[in-house]
Amino acid sequence: MPKPVLFTVDDDPEVLRAIERDLRGHYSDRYRVMRASSGGAALSTLRELKARNNPVALLLADQRMPQMNGVGFLSEAMEIHPQAKRALLTAYADTTAAIDAINEARIHYYLMKPWDPPEEKLFPAIDDLLTDWNSTFRPLYEGIRVLGTRWSNRSYELRDFLARNQVPYQWIDVELAQTDPEVRSLIASLGPEAETLPLVLFPDGTRLAEPPLPTVADKVGLRTHALTNFYDLAIVGGGPAGLAAAVYGASEGLRTVMIEREAPGGQAGLSSRIENYLGFPAGLSGADLAFRAVAQARRFGVEILSPQDVVGLRVDGPYRLIKLADGAEISCNALLLAMGVQWRTLDVPGIDRLQGAGVYYGGGTSEAISCRGETVYIIGGANSAGQAAMHFSKYADKVVMLVRGTSLASTMSHYLIEQIEKTPNIEVWGQTSVVEVQGETRLTGITVQCEPSGTRKELPASSLFIFIGAQPRTQWLGDLIERDERGFILSGPDLLRDGKRPASWTLDRDPGLLETNVPGIFVVGDVRHGSVKRVASGVGEGAVVVQFMHQYLAKVQ
Repeated sequence: MPKPVLFTVDDDPEVLRAIERDLRGHYSDRYRVMRASSGGAALSTLRELKARNNPVALLLADQRMPQMNGVGFLSEAMEIHPQAKRALLTAYADTTAAIDAINEARIHYYLMKPWDPPEEKLFPAIDDLLTDWNSTFRPLYEGIRVLGTRWSNRSYELRDFLARNQVPYQWIDVELAQTDPEVRSLIASLGPEAETLPLVLFPDGTRLAEPPLPTVADKVGLRTHALTNFYDLAIVGGGPAGLAAAVYGASEGLRTVMIEREAPGGQAGLSSRIENYLGFPAGLSGADLAFRAVAQARRFGVEILSPQDVVGLRVDGPYRLIKLADGAEISCNALLLAMGVQWRTLDVPGIDRLQGAGVYYGGGTSEAISCRGETVYIIGGANSAGQAAMHFSKYADKVVMLVRGTSLASTMSHYLIEQIEKTPNIEVWGQTSVVEVQGETRLTGITVQCEPSGTRKELPASSLFIFIGAQPRTQWLGDLIERDERGFILSGPDLLRDGKRPASWTLDRDPGLLETNVPGIFVVGDVRHGSVKRVASGVGEGAVVVQFMHQYLAKVQ
C-alpha cells in the first residue's frame, strides 16, 4: 500500500518550503509529504489521490490565502477525503477564525505561526492527530476497482470477465452513493468521468470508461495474440477437457496453444462447488479448479490466448489452420476441438433486454453477495442448478428452484439432492416453468405456470438464474466437420455409416475414437456427440486424446 499522505497548502513559498521541510524530516519514513500553493491546485491533486485510492492522513492549510482561504479549502477537501485529519495554520490575528472553524467546519486543530521549535510546537500536535487517524484507518484496496450499477449488463459482463479470469477487483456500486460517504466522495473526485459507466480504475491511475473486454484483457496482462503462427497442437476451448489436453500435450513435448473465447475453466469454472471430483474430498470451486489447471498448463509452457475467439477453419495438406476473430491465422499439425457448450436461452418475450440486469445464464457467482436478503429464483434441475442453489442459499433470504419435472431424482446427483433437502431456505417447485418476465431496465417480476393445472402466478423478483440445458457453438466449423442434428461433433465409430467411412476421410484406417471426419482434428468434452457431461470425464478425454494425437503425428511426419 502507498504511504498515507500528509498534504500542506500555503500561498507563501517560503512558509510552504519550511513546513514541508519539517514534515519530511520527521515523518517521511511513514508518510508521503505533498504540497500545493493554492486551494484549487490542492483540491485537484486530492481528487486524483482519491481516484488512485491513495489514503490521505492529514490536511494542513494556511488560513490567509487568496481566492480560497484555509477554512474554505478544508471544508471542500473534507468531501473528498472525509477521514483525513484537518488542521489550520494561523497567525495570532486569526485565532478567532480558527476557533470558529473548529466549532463550525469540523476542523480538528489549529497551529500557530511561527512553529519553532517544531519539536515543541508542531510535532506533538500532529502526532496526536495521526495517532487518532491511525486508530480508525483501515487499509484501502490496492487493486483494480470497477464502478457501475448492479443492473447494468455491461457492468455484469465486466465483473464476470474479471472474476472468471482470476483477476482480483473491487466492485463499487454507484447507487450506494446516497448512503456511503466513501462512494460519494470517490464519485465527486472523478467528476464527469463518473457519468460514463462502467468505469475501471487501475492502480497506476489509468481509467477506462465502458471498455471492450479485449482492452481490459491487454491492460491486466492477459494474452490475446499468439507469439507465433505455427504450433504442434492447437486447442480450441479452455474447459476441463481442453486444459487437460493442454497439460498432457505440453508435458509430452508438443508446442501447444489454447484459445478460449471467455475465460479458462469453461462452464465448470462457473460452478460454485464441485464435490464429487476425485481427490478433493472437501470439494472445490470451479474457479479454484480452473486456477490450478491454468497454473499447471503454464508451468509446462502452454500458451493461453484469452479472451480470443476462433471464427473459421480450413485444411491445407498436413496443416490445420484456424482463423481468429482479430484476423490472425494459426497453423498446426493437430487440432483439438474442446469448445464445450453454452447455456440454452429461455424463450420468453422480452427476456433478452434483461440479461445482465436481473437475468443471468450460468453460475452468476459474482452476483451472490448482491442477492443478500432477497429471494433468488433458479430455473433448472441438473447438478449445475443444484450447486448454484446451495451457493446462493448462503446469501439470499430464500432460493426457489423451478423444475419442469416432478422431482430432481432423474437429473441431479444424489448427494446434491440430500444437501438441498437439508437446507431450510431452499424450496423446490416441481412442474413449474417461467412464462413471462417483467421489467424495463431491470427484472422486477416473473410469471410462473404450474402444471398440470396451468395455473399462473405473478411473483416479484430481482434475480433469475437460468440452467436449462446446453447447446454447442459449432456453426463456425461450416461443412468441414460433421455434426449431429443438434450441432454436436461426431467422432470415431459414430462417423461410420453402414460400415463406410466418411467421404472426407483420406486415410487407410477408420477414424480414431476421438477423431473427427478430418484426420488430425480431434474432439473432446461436452461438444462431442455422446459425451458424458461431467468434469472428470472431460478431463479423462483430454488426457487420453493426446496419445491418439501422437499416433497420428508419428505417421504423417
